[in-house]
Amino acid sequence: MIQGLRVLIADDHEVVRQGVKQILTEEFGRVRFGEAVNATELLQRVWNEKWELVLLDINMPGRSGLEALVELKKERPKLPVLVLSMFSEGEYALRALRAGAAGYLTKQGLGHELVEAVKKVLGGGRYITPTLAEVLAADLARQETGLPHEKLSDREYEVMKLIAAAKSVKEIASALSLGEKTVFTYRARLLEKLGLKNDVEVARYALQHRLVE
Repeated sequence: MIQGLRVLIADDHEVVRQGVKQILTEEFGRVRFGEAVNATELLQRVWNEKWELVLLDINMPGRSGLEALVELKKERPKLPVLVLSMFSEGEYALRALRAGAAGYLTKQGLGHELVEAVKKVLGGGRYITPTLAEVLAADLARQETGLPHEKLSDREYEVMKLIAAAKSVKEIASALSLGEKTVFTYRARLLEKLGLKNDVEVARYALQHRLVE
């Protein structure tokens, strides 16, 4: 049993934070927890305090969790980060691993899987589920040609997903804590990179490449 473990949980949903605390306390005993509800709080606590593990939700208000992950790993490359997400193990998981995450879990998989993942990454390994292993293999197979959406920034990718889900500019701005003009800018950039003309084509592209469920 690991005693005195220091874990920082970055998630804007209190029910998730409390659930993670309960699971890890039951398994590891005494655990010192810290909490953050957005990327700014996460980075401040990482810079100012010592942690052995970060559990990160990539879909928090404001700055993207993926953007925060990139910045965190530049300054704390040895600090293991497990990503917890509502999104299935697809493109988001690939982006998280490329950014330096030690593993990726869907929130539906919390419980025994979380415990196993924590043990794995604290031991210096990476936690890869069988589903994610298949995604990684498929990604390697297509790297020779590359796909247009792989050139999108993390924020552009998030905007694309929301456009494909038929969200309005106002709804996207609210979901990502951005101004509407900023959303229009990201939309214009992703349309150019994807070689598409409108939101209908974005939705069709996302479905074709299984970027939305």
